[in-house]
Amino acid sequence: MFFVPLIWSFVILFTFEAKLTATTPEAIKDSITKASLYLRTYGQEPDGSFSPQSGPAITALAAAALVRTGTSADSPMVLRAVEYLLTFQQSDGGIYQRESAVANYETSIAILALHECNTSGRYDEIIQKARRFLTAIQWDESEGNTYADPEYGGAGYGRHERPDLSNTAFLIDALKSVGASSDDPAIQRALIFVSRSQNLEGVYDILEVATKNPDGGFYYTPANGGESQAGTTPTGGLRSYGSMTYSGLRSMIYAGVSANDPRVVAAIKWLGRHYTFAENPGMGDAGLFYYFHTAAKALHVLGQDQFIDADGKAHDWRKDLAGVLLSTQHDNGSWVNNNSRWLEGDANLVTSYALLALSYCQASTIE
Repeated sequence: MFFVPLIWSFVILFTFEAKLTATTPEAIKDSITKASLYLRTYGQEPDGSFSPQSGPAITALAAAALVRTGTSADSPMVLRAVEYLLTFQQSDGGIYQRESAVANYETSIAILALHECNTSGRYDEIIQKARRFLTAIQWDESEGNTYADPEYGGAGYGRHERPDLSNTAFLIDALKSVGASSDDPAIQRALIFVSRSQNLEGVYDILEVATKNPDGGFYYTPANGGESQAGTTPTGGLRSYGSMTYSGLRSMIYAGVSANDPRVVAAIKWLGRHYTFAENPGMGDAGLFYYFHTAAKALHVLGQDQFIDADGKAHDWRKDLAGVLLSTQHDNGSWVNNNSRWLEGDANLVTSYALLALSYCQASTIE
């Protein structure tokens, strides 16, 4: 299995000018306060948006992150962000930029934001319309797909866009946030796609690639013959990597897969072999803050305060992750990844990811 050499982990931390930081509840709260002030002072545009050049998604992430970490949904900053977000409502129920190639991504994140901000049910109707839009663009029989197709059950950036695990995980997150049960038909269809994105032979697998690197981790997509952002193995297998493996684990839990199911067991074993917050395992610093967020959410959903690695060592994952985040926060309250891949050079996006991750580090009871 290829991974970035250990020395690269130290390079990442030194690049972020890391320093030892106490991870007390007070320190986390102070970090959140500074980040919220940054977003209000430097991040938000007069029209309520955050990084509008990237469409509505970053505004939605920022709104969700702010409310999850204690900013009132009725605060002027959040209300203006939501008002801006709602200008992207389309006649089909989706919330996305017109002619967008990432309609599933934008609508899923918009649903997550509106759910967090939905005081007294004021956004109920908008959310339900957006939910129907998401299920309508899922790759299923209505799109001409059958169970035998590797795309089946997945979601891509938009209608007819190749499905991938990242978008499918956002779809599942959005549906669960608005009350969909584990046995919801759309979630169960998505589970088929999620399972096919795992390097593990199983009942859903229809691709030979699953047998070439059966390490239990997850990769980007089984569509079009399969693809991993981490590349391939010498034998032609698809390399597993951290952010997709946490996304796959969380999605399976949301879909009601039991803790002793071979898919969950294999995913946890892979994560135990590669437990770290110094990098996105298999990807180095690429997508690092996306990784922080998806790892925190998955570990929270897993319901374990201590994560046991492959050597049997127990880790207080909340303390470990909060320590990295607090140590890499800039003096102005923001975070930025020096690797700008997947827009992580954008301080608004990265600060939102960091706040979302910290929301799961604050307490084991937070939902």
